[in-house]
Parts: sequence; structure tokens; C-alpha cells
Amino acid sequence: MTAIKLNGKPKHVESTPDTPLLWVLRAELQLTGTKYGCGTSLCGACTVHLNGSPVRSCVTPLSAVGDQEVTTIEGLQGPQAEALRQAWTELDVVQCGYCQSGQLMSACALLKQTPQPSDQDIDTAMANNLCRCGTYPRVRAAIHQAAKGKAA
Repeated sequence: MTAIKLNGKPKHVESTPDTPLLWVLRAELQLTGTKYGCGTSLCGACTVHLNGSPVRSCVTPLSAVGDQEVTTIEGLQGPQAEALRQAWTELDVVQCGYCQSGQLMSACALLKQTPQPSDQDIDTAMANNLCRCGTYPRVRAAIHQAAKGKAA
């Protein structure tokens, strides 16, 4: 058994240390908001936070988590998260929605690190979050809106 800190609560999991965090979250803990996209850290659909930093859970083994706090889309909280959710809704960012949990996780980490990001900051932070529907202009606009506090 392995103990992890997940969304502010201690959890015990039975997965082996080499199991990708994504499968621990989805299969063992039934937290299906984190999506499987590519399995090779290329698309960003599986993005979660480790101590507030975005990581790809599809290539992060359980053994790498250690004492770090894991935050999934289900546990994402705070003023940045709320502002982003509201902006996402107001600007109708979501099309098919599959990539959106990863998009929000990356956007929230960006706003916590850079409260007033430039277009370049956004493009850099979001570059590895792929959206097959092409909602990139709305993602950028929603991040700007959330940063300006218009969604608060």
C-alpha cells in the first residue's frame, strides 16, 4: 500500500510503484476528470498538479509522487480556478470538452505563477495542451479574462 496526498486528503492506494499516476487516479480512485489522451506526455489531457506544478500523469509513476500534493480537476480550487471556470463558461470555450480538464489545470498553474500573463506567456504555458477542436483563441481569451478579474 502507498499513501498519497490527493486533493487535500490522505489516500491509500494498492497500485505498484511503476503504475502511471493517471491509472491510479482513474482506475483505482475513480477520479475520471483526468483524461487519457496519448499516453506519451504529448497532448496534456492528463495534466494534474504536483505541489501546484502541472505534470503529465500518464508518464508520472506513482513512485515519483512521494509526499507531494496531487491535485486533480476534481480538487482544483482557489480564486484562479473559479475565475477560469467562469471565464470558460462565459466565453463558451468548450467544444467537445475532452481536453478541457488538462487545459484548466495548465491555465490555473499559469495564473498562480503569472497573475497577468501576456499572449506569449499563455502560448508558452499552454503549448503542450492540444485541442483537436481548435479552441485555442477562446482558451487564450478566457485566461486573459480570468487574469483581469472580469470573471470574478
